[in-house]
Amino acid sequence: MRILVVEDEQKVARFLKKGLEAEGYEVEIAADGKTGEKLARSENYDIILLDVLLPKKDGFEVLRDLRKDEIRTPILMLTARSSTEDIVGGLDQGADDYLTKPFVFHELLARLRSLMRRGAVKTKLKYGDLTLDTIAHKAIRSGNAIELTVREYALIEYFMRNRGKLITRQELSKEIWGYNFDPGTNVVDVYVNHLRKKIDSDFSTKLIQTERGKGYYLSDKKITFKSV
Repeated sequence: MRILVVEDEQKVARFLKKGLEAEGYEVEIAADGKTGEKLARSENYDIILLDVLLPKKDGFEVLRDLRKDEIRTPILMLTARSSTEDIVGGLDQGADDYLTKPFVFHELLARLRSLMRRGAVKTKLKYGDLTLDTIAHKAIRSGNAIELTVREYALIEYFMRNRGKLITRQELSKEIWGYNFDPGTNVVDVYVNHLRKKIDSDFSTKLIQTERGKGYYLSDKKITFKSV
């Protein structure tokens, strides 16, 4: 599951990123309203955590403009403002939930799970006979439960959300591990191989495909990707 955190306080942003990634979420940070809105329009996120007091463009403006353009990604507002007027105003403009600072991290997780249960977030990903439960972080193939580590789950969810697309090692390194790709390490290949053993080894149809020298992709058939 991909979460966009729009938060200008670096300490809070780092805290949220570290905590959410430990729970298996994929997190991207924007430090101002304009950048956050641009990402919300150009990328696919499951939930947006949007602070109100932001530089360049405040959270209420971002919320209003996204909803005006029919962007319906669930938005949970984060703010130090706790007045009823502010809360009602945010909800009336299209926010799905509201959390005042300071908050307990477990309460934030509960709010995220609540949004999922309410159906605001797609909680099941399916490709062929493979199904992912994005709440429980479980994988099932042909009725068989597959035990995955946090990293393995993050990998297969990323593949599922980008099915049929060639994904380079550099992209996986950045999106799953959060750092620039080091050509001297084979950590991406090692984890993909671990995942492939769990997802594909007992099934005749292989889903995790390799494009030699380029990267990986999820498909039930071989695809040849042309060089750009």
